[in-house]
Amino acid sequence: MRVSPFAPTAPDTLVEITPEALATLLKLRDEEDDKDRLGLRIEVLAAPGEEFKYDLSFDVVTQAAFTDEVRTIDGLKIIVPQASMDHIRGATLDFSERQGLLIRNPNKPPSLVIEGLVSDDELSAQIEAIIATEINPSLAAHGGFVTFAGHDTEGIAYLTMGGGCHGCSMSKMTMLEGVQTTLVEQIPELLKVRDITDHSTGENPYA
Repeated sequence: MRVSPFAPTAPDTLVEITPEALATLLKLRDEEDDKDRLGLRIEVLAAPGEEFKYDLSFDVVTQAAFTDEVRTIDGLKIIVPQASMDHIRGATLDFSERQGLLIRNPNKPPSLVIEGLVSDDELSAQIEAIIATEINPSLAAHGGFVTFAGHDTEGIAYLTMGGGCHGCSMSKMTMLEGVQTTLVEQIPELLKVRDITDHSTGENPYA
């Protein structure tokens, strides 16, 4: 079968909304006075080296259309600021009775750039490969991940922790015993890792 080059393609909805989340959002929207003019605004706050923060609110679509991206998903208008599009693309907005509205996002926050650290050489590539294939898949079971910031050429790799590892009281032990052991055993040039995450800003900060 020959497909016409002018055949319509599936719309890019940016973010998937589960039926449970959609029902909850439509109910919340319909409680507003201007329900027919409102859309769900999803903004991603992305600071280098920190995990994503999300701001969800209802906004008037006609006002947002001049500066933001507006899509329609199953009858619900979605408003995404231009600066948030690459951070939210491919994410899923879900709802559960226990957690409420939550976003599952496959994207990672921008890396923290620290002057004096190297992050674009062969050693960096080895570290990032192990993090991607071994360490983060393991941490994902706990809702966390680590991000490589660079190394100092003297055997120390600098990492940040995000997701469930950010602010977790067990994160220091996880970093030293798990992540460090995995990297040092496989890369002779590495002596240790250093966690440069500001855990006081996490959901479960510890002293």
